[in-house]
Amino acid sequence: MTTTATRPSSAPPRRPAGGGRPRRPWTLSKAAVNGTLVLAPLYTLWPLGWLLTASAKNTADLLGGNSLGADNFRLGENLHDLATTGDGIYFRWYLNSLLYAGIGSLLCALVCVAAGYAFHVYRFPGKEKLFGLVLLGVLVPTTALALPMYLLASELGIVNTFWAVFLPSLVNPFGVYLARVFCAGYVPEEVLEAARMDGAGELRTFWSIGLRMVVPGFVTILLFQFTAIWNNFFLPLVMLSDSRLFPVSLGLFSWNAQTKAFPEYYPLVITGSLLAVVPLVLAFVLLQRHWKAGLTAGSVK
Repeated sequence: MTTTATRPSSAPPRRPAGGGRPRRPWTLSKAAVNGTLVLAPLYTLWPLGWLLTASAKNTADLLGGNSLGADNFRLGENLHDLATTGDGIYFRWYLNSLLYAGIGSLLCALVCVAAGYAFHVYRFPGKEKLFGLVLLGVLVPTTALALPMYLLASELGIVNTFWAVFLPSLVNPFGVYLARVFCAGYVPEEVLEAARMDGAGELRTFWSIGLRMVVPGFVTILLFQFTAIWNNFFLPLVMLSDSRLFPVSLGLFSWNAQTKAFPEYYPLVITGSLLAVVPLVLAFVLLQRHWKAGLTAGSVK
């Protein structure tokens, strides 16, 4: 007797008893996702919005809790008071921060890219061990190095000078690590060999080819270092005693420490904090196109 094998039939999914579509696995609804995406920027931008409104208030409004109101707008008067208090010392602090952060981040990014390029391209004894020391420097917090740097600066006789804050900003171990990663992804060995065969020296090869290829990495390190130097507080606090050399962060701290005795400093501190955010916003807005160009170049490769 012959038996016919029955093939397993693909039965349609069982519907719920009440009819309708089958239930899907639990996922976040589109409304919940969109709500989260809206709340996250609001949470981030709320302090900046408070700073925008509070910078246009006087001392009475700030102490009375009326910092978010739209009335009594006096941003112009606060800016005038900021420019005239202490013979315009605030804008001296602002200029100091621009020098510390602008020149320091530019030179630091160049040093980091050169070091990362050297770690990627050249072979020399102890290279990986030396790079391990660089990675070890990433693990050390900058505040732990403030006292040793102060002792070194004291030995060199540069305490309470511009160089006491500027020179330490030229070193960034994380920037060296990041530069090596960018060089490994953006600088092919074949291009460098072709440049050498054409007679280009090592310095010319780095400046004309290697540096041009890692512009996104250069800009990334520059922005990270610019932000770190601009917000740096502890190192200037340790190194400087002359108020004319203060960066804007330390200068605003010194004013804020006097608000209990002199409440009129409250609007100055808040208005000065608003102006202190402007260079950071401009730096990220103006340099973000280099990131986009780098991502596009990577996708084409």
